[in-house]
Amino acid sequence: MAKFQGIKIVSKVEVTDKQALAVVYTPGVAASCLKIKENPECSYDYTNRENSVAVISFDYEKSLERAIFLKSTLGIDAYPLEISSKEASKIKLVVDNIEPSFGAIDLSLMSDFVSNIDFEAQIPILKENVPDLKTFFLCVSKNLFMFSYDKLTGTTSEKSLQLRKMAGGVIETELCEEKQVKPVAIISDGSAVLGLGDIGGLAGLPVMEGKAVLFSDLGNVSAMPLCLKTQKTNEIIEIVLLLQNSFSGVNLEDIKAPRCFEVEDNLIEKAEIPIFHDDQHGTAIVVLASLLNALHLVEKKVEDIKIIFSGAGAAAIAVCKLILSVGVKNIIMYDIDGAIYKGRQQNNFAHEEIAKYTNINGSKAPLVEEIKNADVFIGLSAPNILNEEMIKSMANKPIVFALANPTPEILPDKALEYGAYIAASGRSDFPNQINNSLIFPGLFNGVIKNNIRKITQEIKLNCAFALASLVKEGELSRDYILPDALDRQVPLTISNNCI
Repeated sequence: MAKFQGIKIVSKVEVTDKQALAVVYTPGVAASCLKIKENPECSYDYTNRENSVAVISFDYEKSLERAIFLKSTLGIDAYPLEISSKEASKIKLVVDNIEPSFGAIDLSLMSDFVSNIDFEAQIPILKENVPDLKTFFLCVSKNLFMFSYDKLTGTTSEKSLQLRKMAGGVIETELCEEKQVKPVAIISDGSAVLGLGDIGGLAGLPVMEGKAVLFSDLGNVSAMPLCLKTQKTNEIIEIVLLLQNSFSGVNLEDIKAPRCFEVEDNLIEKAEIPIFHDDQHGTAIVVLASLLNALHLVEKKVEDIKIIFSGAGAAAIAVCKLILSVGVKNIIMYDIDGAIYKGRQQNNFAHEEIAKYTNINGSKAPLVEEIKNADVFIGLSAPNILNEEMIKSMANKPIVFALANPTPEILPDKALEYGAYIAASGRSDFPNQINNSLIFPGLFNGVIKNNIRKITQEIKLNCAFALASLVKEGELSRDYILPDALDRQVPLTISNNCI
């Protein structure tokens, strides 16, 4: 019998084409999130939570050995974790708040320290060894054999629900004979999930599993969903720092602004592993690459264009900052309270900071007025806010990036019908998909391979320029401004530019 030395997280289904991507990730994944939000017990139907156990100790190697035992003998998808504190309050903080990702938690390796802790998590917690682990954990392993997407029926959302229920989510662990790099942690508090808003960590778990599939399939990176119950900034930071020795990096995901800025800034300063908020910087890299190619098509220079942003959350502000760094001068951002300008009463600290570099004339006009003669619209906000009249009022050959997910500010086909020269969205069922999946698998592959501690602005720009260059001059067109999300050349190129 082979002696296993490692565990990696792999996908239960292969993402082979755009249809598969739509079912496994966006827009299909939203259906599972909504089911779980409506009934938390559905998390056991639409994710791998029913067969997921966290194994926590003070030594990663001991947790790994225990996880390998649980997988090899009982078929349990066990995730090794190391906690860096023996304080009861710290252990309780971690255990109570990682509950959304797991069906049970194994603390038997630290039994002397946890026997008297009164945990609040509503899942089985093993404090000492028991004769029948399988019964204690209540785990159920589901696998798909000879699976074909053709067996799924109905809409994309219906197919996505069918797949997850049949498979018990879309990820599992796999035993390896060789030592493995520690996984990337996909950390989320569920406060800004896709276009669904604050649905909580548990309901956000299907999205994090979908991201783990893309990490594995596209970047050959083992990634572990870790959805948190808490939404307190200081607790999110502390939990990540307590568990950081369990991971090779952290991908922050779906944490709303301005909390996400404080979480990321603190972790970059204090953690010993790379921290990357994908909603901010992954989005920014892809949007910049798309914009550069779109501007080449319409023969406009960055310093001459006017850009209107709808949305001023984490992603929009990061996109804006990266675009400003390449020489764009005229940007006006909007949120639910209207145009953002210096000193606006509704500004948070991130709005006030970005207002130093945007809306130079301090316009307070509504979006419908300022979009007139704009060259570019970038939406990272809410569904269906852009209409025919607004597009027709834009400058010659307007560029429309409607990126709200799963329902954009305007559907790309409608934008083109109303006069957009180039239209893009975050969806895989339309041309010009602007999706973070083009970045994060290759980025983390490169960061881990090159032992990079901090993901700098220079790295982000290198990745954006490299991504844009993958669309060759003869290929670039109104319907093809970015490589396909499943083009295997993309993660390799991104990985090689993480220097």
